[in-house]
Amino acid sequence: MSYAPRRSPEQWQALIDQWQSSGQSAAVFCEAQAIGYASFCSWRKRLAGDKASPTAADQDVSFIDLSALSSSDEGRVWNIVLSLGNGVELRLSQG
Repeated sequence: MSYAPRRSPEQWQALIDQWQSSGQSAAVFCEAQAIGYASFCSWRKRLAGDKASPTAADQDVSFIDLSALSSSDEGRVWNIVLSLGNGVELRLSQG
């Protein structure tokens, strides 16, 4: 039985950084790198917790009131793009 090599937190952070710049899903990245997906997720969560700043909750949050975009406004065109990170975008449009 072979075991995966033990990695230091710095090595896990380097892998997480490599994954973030790869544009791949975490599952695909882990498979390509022969990394256990559960271990990767655990380390990603653990290391993200180390970087969380106490003022993160104080950051400004922007909300868009979409109630003004009712379906009764015929002829009105709208497009909304929500960037989710890693090049993933959610696009909503009417018109």
